[in-house]
Amino acid sequence: MTIKENLDCVTKKIREAEARSGRAEGSVKLLAVSKFHPKEAVLEAMEAGQKSFGENRVQEAVEKFEQIDGAELHIIGSLQRNKVKNAVKVASVIESVDRIELLEEIEKQCAKIEKAIRVFFELHTGEESKAGFESAEKIREALALFASGAFPHIVPSGFMTMAPFSDDKELVRRSFITLREVSQALKKEYPQFPLNELSMGMSGDFEIAIEEGSTEVRIGTAIFGERHYE
Repeated sequence: MTIKENLDCVTKKIREAEARSGRAEGSVKLLAVSKFHPKEAVLEAMEAGQKSFGENRVQEAVEKFEQIDGAELHIIGSLQRNKVKNAVKVASVIESVDRIELLEEIEKQCAKIEKAIRVFFELHTGEESKAGFESAEKIREALALFASGAFPHIVPSGFMTMAPFSDDKELVRRSFITLREVSQALKKEYPQFPLNELSMGMSGDFEIAIEEGSTEVRIGTAIFGERHYE
């Protein structure tokens, strides 16, 4: 199947999951995870109408997306501070903000190039190996800094999580419920910020994520095929 055919198939499944969940059609966005796939695959997806892409390796993302116009790039993997300078040059969104020190570096680098960037707060809800803020309280501390004006070049726009890799659907569901409940509480506390995005759900669990309120699912292999590892 072509990338266009794959995109059509994935989009159909997302729309069906929206309908089953009583969600409005189009309320869930697709982030096409293009990591380990060449620039040509991204361009093919864009020709088919896909505009938003996810990458987790900054160097690879820069090499690809500096040459591509019109794409919205999300950094979705754990981001080291020494990679931030290059990340903010090409990304529209950094989804994987997991500590205040990272926010400080993002602000520093965005200020240098006078760029505003959106971020999602990553909450740890899965197994111990996963990154993310450890608790809602830690995210609350970060939002208090935003409210004080500490990060004028950053727009706090939502939340993300990775569910545990498990066949236990209820365990996966609890992960998504946790993020949704945290987001609801913090949106009430900080209504001045557009904390509307919930990035949760990947190829194996996106239908559960949509049932629990996801606004963005991150899907790669089902669109681009098996990854071309370097």
